[in-house]
Amino acid sequence: MRGKGRIFVLVFSCLLIFWSCGKREEKEHKFRVGLVFDVGGRGDKSFNDSAYRGLERAKKELGIYYEYIEPGEGSDRESALRVLALRGFDIIFGIGFMFSDDIKKISKEFPNIKFACVDYTVKPGEKIPDNLAALKFREEEGSFLVGAIAGLLTKTDIVGFVGGMDIPLIHKFEAGYRAGVKYVNPEAKVLVAYAGVTGEAFKNPSKGKELALSQYSKGADIIYHASGSTGLGVFEAAREMKKLAIGVDSDQYWEAPGYVLTSMIKRVDESVFRTIKMALEGKFKGGVYEFGLKENGVGYVYDENNKNLIPEEVIRKVEKIKEKIIKGEIKVPKTREELKKWKI
Repeated sequence: MRGKGRIFVLVFSCLLIFWSCGKREEKEHKFRVGLVFDVGGRGDKSFNDSAYRGLERAKKELGIYYEYIEPGEGSDRESALRVLALRGFDIIFGIGFMFSDDIKKISKEFPNIKFACVDYTVKPGEKIPDNLAALKFREEEGSFLVGAIAGLLTKTDIVGFVGGMDIPLIHKFEAGYRAGVKYVNPEAKVLVAYAGVTGEAFKNPSKGKELALSQYSKGADIIYHASGSTGLGVFEAAREMKKLAIGVDSDQYWEAPGYVLTSMIKRVDESVFRTIKMALEGKFKGGVYEFGLKENGVGYVYDENNKNLIPEEVIRKVEKIKEKIIKGEIKVPKTREELKKWKI
């Protein structure tokens, strides 16, 4: 027994040494990516889940190692970023505009680590640190296209928009959508409502349902939401009222099959993947990076799931509009002030 015991201890020790070497090898040779999610975290079936797909793609195609942190209510953003920085990750992402101040502060404290922030708020005259990439999107362009789809397909000439937090970022979705509706249907009316003025507005499905039911009861037959998981309530209302809804950020068809007309795709996954690849290849540079229709950063869903809801004639018209936007023939508004030029 003593001999067998010695053999067991020897084998166990060898396995332990092998495992430890493997962990060291992973740390020494794998590119390490850290990411902190926005309010709502993984499972929001929208913004955060899109970022996660970017991580998964980078792991599969580039062989990176990643870890992520969910900051709960969002009050621990700075400490979450700091934990990853102290552990020496090669690049660290903050997902959401609310990371802007914290990630700029941490990036200055850790100049040898690369950072990236999705929807970073760039202040007038601000200099972005050399180790920080501000990833921004022209959400108004994708929203213009789904607005055109809604304007062409509405039967009541009344459509709706439900936003999450009432802030300039979400105003871009609203402005683009309203302009797209009016571009193809000048007589249409767009109802607008927001869930709140704090981060809670992005994770309140009951409020989303309440706002959507109100708009449907006023005659809207299509509602576009830009509200994170609050939008799950919009889909619930669409099912209940047997009306249509438009998803955001990710393809949200499966949240209410048959009732989701399309979704405005915001390719956060693409921006995360591209930034990781750029850093891995030694091509990372700090500064502002924008993703619009031209860069395939935004778009809309048209596939086997929803083609029965959207006639091919409508898609042909929308694709022509898309080309005009890319060529600069249509300048899509991104603020309420710019909407005034459209007499909206």
